[in-house]
Amino acid sequence: MTKEAIIERTVKIINQLPDSKAEEISEFADFVIKQYEEQKLTEEIQNFISKSQSFDFLNKEEEIYSEKDLKKVFSE
Repeated sequence: MTKEAIIERTVKIINQLPDSKAEEISEFADFVIKQYEEQKLTEEIQNFISKSQSFDFLNKEEEIYSEKDLKKVFSE
């Protein structure tokens, strides 16, 4: 079903409902769009952060200890 067909069908149904029920649908649509916008914003922030170099130092952790630092070596 195309977006236009969904909209047309929904408008027909809303026109058959009392005003209070139509208002509920409007409030639900507001809720859905806010959730969608928040999700998109979160995805964009994650994408931006993943492309930034701010946290690159976390990926390049240097080795601060070696086997020479061990007091006792255990073998498997």
